[in-house]
Amino acid sequence: MKTFERGILSAHDLKKPGTRIVYYLIMLLVVIMACSMLYPMLVIFFNGLKLNTEVNSFPPTFLPSEWHFENYRKAWGYIELPMYFRNTMFIFIGNMVVTIIVLGLASFSLSRMSVPYKKVIFYFFLLTLFIPPTTYIIPNFVNLRDLGLMNSFWALWLPAGANAFYLLLLKSFFDSINMELFESARIDGASEIRLFYQIAFPLSVPIFATLAIFVFATAWNDWYWPGLIMSTNDKYPLATAISKYVVNIRRLDVNLRFAILSMVTLPPVVVFLLFQKYIVRGLNFGGIKG
Repeated sequence: MKTFERGILSAHDLKKPGTRIVYYLIMLLVVIMACSMLYPMLVIFFNGLKLNTEVNSFPPTFLPSEWHFENYRKAWGYIELPMYFRNTMFIFIGNMVVTIIVLGLASFSLSRMSVPYKKVIFYFFLLTLFIPPTTYIIPNFVNLRDLGLMNSFWALWLPAGANAFYLLLLKSFFDSINMELFESARIDGASEIRLFYQIAFPLSVPIFATLAIFVFATAWNDWYWPGLIMSTNDKYPLATAISKYVVNIRRLDVNLRFAILSMVTLPPVVVFLLFQKYIVRGLNFGGIKG
């Protein structure tokens, strides 16, 4: 016999008229929100299948009168999407490695090691979350220029190790791990590095999977900062290339522009749909206190 998990409302609760009305109103609100989120994506996709004259016609139409799938073939050859996608993945992988090594070790130190003035350091990082990111764009640019890292992926990888939100999220997760695991390992002679890589890190796969999705979304969507750092075409990530060669180009047909935008919009949506359970699980684990 197949069993189902009981939700917040049971079948008995829905028999009450007041509860049933509120339930239907909530479901209606959810449907409206879903339609409002899906509508722009569908408009981008369908406009990529129209003729350029139909896209610019008024009043606008939702569905194309003729389906021109060859627009996507032309859009694929307009710019070197594989090269820009490769650069984006380089940025994502480098940012993830820096997050694991730098932020992982730093959060583990604040959580499980006897660090002097640990609470002061914790509140200092917490305070930085209230500083607008636009205020330190120029200092970061000047520092990276003086270090000779302009037009280099290191200029995008190194700042990933200074994300206070990821640090506090990891620290909260490490706080939830049973301290007896570390104490027994210390008795066996394990060093702090071994405690992190052999105990803390394997137990932290859910939270690191969550951070991987956040890091991927940031690397995929960030166009402004790489546009300042990178100066050659072969180093641009996908978002910067789209901004420079698709959005800001007037000679490109609008239907081809929509076709390119729909192709670059799909991958992060697929990643989120496949790994959304890890986001909820990781954030829940990160909020548990031991």
